[in-house]
Amino acid sequence: MILAGLSVGPIESNCYIVGCEETKEAAIVDPGAEGRRIMKKVDSLGVRVRYMILTHGHIDHIGALSEVREATGAKVLIHEDDAAMLTDSGKNLSTFVGPEVSMQAADQFLKDGDVIMVGNEKLEVLHTPGHTRGGISLKCDAGILSGDTLFYASVGRSDFPGGSHKQLIASIRNKLLKYPPDTRVYPGHGPATTIGWEIVHNPFLR
Repeated sequence: MILAGLSVGPIESNCYIVGCEETKEAAIVDPGAEGRRIMKKVDSLGVRVRYMILTHGHIDHIGALSEVREATGAKVLIHEDDAAMLTDSGKNLSTFVGPEVSMQAADQFLKDGDVIMVGNEKLEVLHTPGHTRGGISLKCDAGILSGDTLFYASVGRSDFPGGSHKQLIASIRNKLLKYPPDTRVYPGHGPATTIGWEIVHNPFLR
């Protein structure tokens, strides 16, 4: 499996390129900013981008979506509960941080349990609401791409519209902590971690 990450934009959001070694098909997860830099990384990996998968619809995770979409022709996938955030600058929060950003609607809506095949690699959709109503994580052979649900020693904010701390913690406990302790977690911001480390050390999960 190919898994390459880069931190993009002023809020240093993590964008991931997930691909299949055999077919060279790939998906970009959360193209938040710096579209040219993301495409340069794609080119260096020698992959063809089939999908862009959004863990949620906040501007720091979708900011380069239109640019990368035009460059790749890839289909855009987002959970149905966050779909309106692509086309509404108020809902994706760009109205408040500027400049306002709205874009074309998604090509496909996701739901819990969906499986996205990227070449021979399987990405399983885990609906993990709490940061947003339609927040998702993605389980693959390399681990879990947790978006803004679970971070190293922290959890996602829940004070934005559609957020719920109670729901966020329930999502983490019921959907993520069930995996083995050595499962790697690749969050939407900050360094990677493991399920086991978070169970023991994360103050929000005690």
